[in-house]
Amino acid sequence: MPPDHALTILQNKVFDDIAVGDTATIERTLTTQDIQLFALQSGDFNPQHIDPEFASTTRFHGVIAHGMWGGALISSVLGMKLPGPGTIYRSQTLAFLAPVRVGDTLRVSVKVTARNTESKGLTLACSCVNQDGHEVISGTADVIAPTVQIKRERATLPEVRFEVNTSDGIRRLMDHVRPMGPIRTAVVHPCNALSLSAALEARDHGLIAPILVGPRARIEAVAAEAGLDLSGVHIENTPHSHASASAGAHLAACGQAEAIMKGSLHTDELMGAILPSAAGLRTKRRISHCYLMQTASYPRPFIITDAAITIAPTLLEKADIIRNAIDLAHAIGVKQPCVAILAAVETINVDMPATLDAAALCKMADRGQITGALLDGPLAFDNAVSPVAAAIKGIDSPVAGKADILIAPDLESGNMLAKQLEFMGNASSAGIVLGAKVPIVLTSRADSRETRIASCAIAVLLAHHYRNTPP
Repeated sequence: MPPDHALTILQNKVFDDIAVGDTATIERTLTTQDIQLFALQSGDFNPQHIDPEFASTTRFHGVIAHGMWGGALISSVLGMKLPGPGTIYRSQTLAFLAPVRVGDTLRVSVKVTARNTESKGLTLACSCVNQDGHEVISGTADVIAPTVQIKRERATLPEVRFEVNTSDGIRRLMDHVRPMGPIRTAVVHPCNALSLSAALEARDHGLIAPILVGPRARIEAVAAEAGLDLSGVHIENTPHSHASASAGAHLAACGQAEAIMKGSLHTDELMGAILPSAAGLRTKRRISHCYLMQTASYPRPFIITDAAITIAPTLLEKADIIRNAIDLAHAIGVKQPCVAILAAVETINVDMPATLDAAALCKMADRGQITGALLDGPLAFDNAVSPVAAAIKGIDSPVAGKADILIAPDLESGNMLAKQLEFMGNASSAGIVLGAKVPIVLTSRADSRETRIASCAIAVLLAHHYRNTPP
C-alpha cells in the first residue's frame, strides 16, 4: 500500500485472521507540545510535567511525560493497527518503569498472547521501549476483536495549534540581553522622528550607546520638533546621506562601533557603503538578511531568510545564506536548528530550479559543507511548519513540521512571506543582517516600534557573540 494511502485508509484485522504471536508497532517522539496538549485534555497540570523550573528540583531533574501519555499510545496501536477499527477495550494493566523525557522516541508494541474463540477476546502484551533500548512501560491489554472487516477513509479532524504570547517572547529576549550591557552602535542618518526616536528608545532600554551619524543641524532640528533629548549623545557630523553611510561603515570597520543601525536613508545606499571590500566589513561569507519571527500559532520562534539583500541567490549564495541563519539560530540558543529549504512542492522537478537547489544543499550538508543544523528540502511551506501536512503527504523527516529556519527561494518570496506573517498573521519580528564583521539592524520604514527594539536586541546578542567568535 502506498505511504499516503496507508495514512488515509483505515483497515482492521478480524478475529479469525489473528494468531497468537501477531504483533504491531508504532514509533512516536515526545515533544513539549505533546505534554502540553495532554495536560489540557486531561486536566493534569502537575508541575512535574509542565514547569521546567519546578521539575528541575525533583528526583527526575527535569520535565517528564505524564505516564498515561504512553498508555494512550498503546491504545492507538490497538485501535488503529491490531486489531484496529472496531476493537472494544475491556481492560488494561500498566507498569511505569522509567520516565519519558522530551526528545525520547518510543517504540510502542503489542503482541497477541492468547485468543478466546467463544468471546472473540484477545490478550496482548504491551510494551514501550525508548531509543536506548530501555523498556519504560509494560502491561497487558484485554480486548474484543472485531469480526467484520472494516476499511474506510480516515476521518478528517481539525489541526490543533498552540497559540503563544508573542509579546512575551520579546520581553524574554529583552530580559536576556539587557544584562549584557549596551553596544556602541553607529546609527546612520537618523534624520526623521521615527528613526531617531527608535535609536534613543533602544538607548533608554539599555541596548545601545548610539553614535548618530548625519547632518548635525538636521538631526538637532528633528529632535527639537519631536521633543527628543539628545543630551550626552555623540553626533558624527556629515553633509548628506551618502557620506553618513560611508562614515557609519568606517566607524564599524575601525572598531569604534560594534553594530550599524539604519536610519532614514534607503537600504541600497547604506549597503552600498558596506558591501565593497574597501569598506573593511566583509567576511568570507555572503551578506544576507534574516527575519526572526514569532506567531501565536507556531510553538517556537523561527527565522526567514533572505528577504532583503540577495534578489535571486545562486546555489553557493544560498549555502552562505543558510550558514548565516544557522549562526543566528545558535546565537539565540537553538543548538541544532531544523532548516527547511522552501519550494512550491516537496519533490524534485527539473523545471523548478528551487527544488534542484534544495536537493543540492541537502547533499552539501550530508558531505559536511554546511554544518550545525539539520537540513531538508525541497519542502512546501505547509510541510515545513505543519506536522499534520507532512504526515498526510508521507514525508518522514526530522525537519518537516518543525522548522526553525525557512530558506526562501528568492528575495521576493521571502519578503512576501515575512510581510504576510507580520501584517496578516500578527507576527512579532526582528530584522538583522549577518555576514559582515558587525551586525546590521536593517528595519523598514513601516516596521513597528517593537520590531525596531527587538532588532536592536538581536544586534546586542550577536555583537557579544562576535566578541568571542568573530565572524
